[in-house]
Amino acid sequence: MSPQLEAFIEYITIIKALSKASIEAYSKDLSLIEEHYKTSLFKLNEVKILKYLSNFENKRTLNRKLSSLNAFYDFCYKEFETQDENKPFFKFSKVPSLLPKYLPFEKIMSHLDVIDRSSWIGLRDYALLLFLYATGLRITECLSIEHGDFENQWLRVRHTKGDKERMVPVAEAALKAIKMYEMECPFESSYIWLNYQGKTLSRISAYKISKKYLNVSPHVLRHSYASALIIGGADLRVVQELLGHASLLTTQVYTHIQKQNLQDTVLKYHPMA
Repeated sequence: MSPQLEAFIEYITIIKALSKASIEAYSKDLSLIEEHYKTSLFKLNEVKILKYLSNFENKRTLNRKLSSLNAFYDFCYKEFETQDENKPFFKFSKVPSLLPKYLPFEKIMSHLDVIDRSSWIGLRDYALLLFLYATGLRITECLSIEHGDFENQWLRVRHTKGDKERMVPVAEAALKAIKMYEMECPFESSYIWLNYQGKTLSRISAYKISKKYLNVSPHVLRHSYASALIIGGADLRVVQELLGHASLLTTQVYTHIQKQNLQDTVLKYHPMA
């Protein structure tokens, strides 16, 4: 890894305080290019970089790498006082917007009801999935919570994307499910979600649990949480706050659900529909 890239990684880690996953993604994307050409990104021209990027057909993957490159060169321009006209900038590929996949409440509960809760593992799986749907947390946020993060029926989400702490209300049913799980769990830990060895549950394990019972990733439960709020009439800015989105633009992906709900209402109740 070149000195410039090391400086950039230090910058996004300490100054920008990006999440661990984001830092790893930036580091991997950029270091692979340096490894490919055996030289610093700082010394590469746009032609060589574009030639390397031409190997990636998936536009979403390509755009992630383009984002990493633009962030790196923007940092270099500011940090090392390079000329603005010499700073590379890569335009993103056009990607058709994908509407977030979500599950309705009835479908989620019908799948959760079949979980065998005669063991503490079953109680954990049930509580975990119910909690994800009840709070809309990112899976990394969920797995990082500790007993001390709960305040009555509120949860203080501390390990957030960009270190932006927020408070989220938790449904009584989810709290009861966690209590039942904790009563049967044979291990003691400051963390809530544990594996069969008493260690903190991993992202991979949480993904397997969600796929096993719902056949979706944990992130779909986050979309389902937001979608349920929008369909119920929640204000978009409130949903933004609950999800921990830095920008309202990110939350606006759910407005299609609101429009569809309005259309369904008109079609169902209006005499001219």
